[in-house]
Amino acid sequence: MKTLDDLLGEGVSGRRVLVRADLNVPFEKNNPGVISDDGRIRAVLPTLVALRDAGARVLVCSHLGRPKGAPDPKFTLAPVAARLGELLGAPAVFAADTVGPDAQAKAAALTEGQVLLLENLRFNAGETSKDDAERGGFADQLAAFADAYVDDAFGAVHRKHASVYDVPARLPHYAGGLVLRELEVLKKVTDSPEQPYVVVLGGSKVSDKLAVIQALLPKVDKLLVGGGMCFTFLKAQGHEVGNSLLEADMVQTCADLLEQAKGRIVLPVDVVAATEFSADADHVTVSASQIPADRLGLDIGPESVALFAEAIGGAKTLFWNGPMGVFELAPFAAGTRGVAEAITKIDGFSVVGGGDSAAAVRTLGLDETAFGHISTGGGASLEYLEGKTLPGVAALEAS
Repeated sequence: MKTLDDLLGEGVSGRRVLVRADLNVPFEKNNPGVISDDGRIRAVLPTLVALRDAGARVLVCSHLGRPKGAPDPKFTLAPVAARLGELLGAPAVFAADTVGPDAQAKAAALTEGQVLLLENLRFNAGETSKDDAERGGFADQLAAFADAYVDDAFGAVHRKHASVYDVPARLPHYAGGLVLRELEVLKKVTDSPEQPYVVVLGGSKVSDKLAVIQALLPKVDKLLVGGGMCFTFLKAQGHEVGNSLLEADMVQTCADLLEQAKGRIVLPVDVVAATEFSADADHVTVSASQIPADRLGLDIGPESVALFAEAIGGAKTLFWNGPMGVFELAPFAAGTRGVAEAITKIDGFSVVGGGDSAAAVRTLGLDETAFGHISTGGGASLEYLEGKTLPGVAALEAS
């Protein structure tokens, strides 16, 4: 796999380089257009700055949200272009379309060291199409802009999309520093984790994490389960879970996993149970085996935090993906905060597996440098740990 360093070594002054970035940032709910977390923009800056400073004409492409293959003002990258310019210390040119007349004109006018951000890739049906010809046609248009391609969008490498999978087949292609670092870290926790190896999983559904649980269970010393998915495991133990999130069709699967794990799966012993899904709801901490029938669990309780922290404390390798509760609502953030703080204190290597976990670190104001690595790709991280081939990585590895 060729790298950004290889490209820089070949010389990029005056050359047009297309960079696939992951600029799929969140926005404030009450202030559309105001970015609430610019972590993904900052993550790709080293690659963009290196190319800019070497005199490349840099074209950046990314998706944002899930538009339906046509322009949608709710998903414009215009606010991202403004923030990117602020972080670069020089305005980023913004094209009002992806491969249309505006993009073509601005790409042609790019000077050495300038950065151009194309409009949302998913405004074009060809980006996500499952039809090879349609996807390839869009890839042809993107590739026509550039002399070389760099993928630094780890959060998208598990997608067989035009900008990730098809464009590198049409251009000299290189892996950016962010992608290389992510792969290095995940290889470390997959192939040669130092023991004890502890995995912390949260989030909503067991079904979303089943494959990664099955892949990791033979390798881990402890697998701690919180978040909405813990209630299906609790149900599998015969406990009442009230109105908590429950995947009834996964109860037997969870029972089988508990049997297979032989005590290595650790579940909450208490939960914060509320009358409704609301920050203003009445809530109490109850035993995980005695959740009232008219309440739903929205966080793990303090005894569970202490139990999890004890298991986390001895870890030499730790992987965390998924919050312990609804951390966006203040009354139900303590579980995620407590577990995250415990992770920062380990005498070992910790990986935050992207997605909501990374968002929680920033939302709760935790010190990002206290973690060994914070991934930019939740879905990509999980699929790598499952042992799946990532289309974007396969495309970069192809000669």
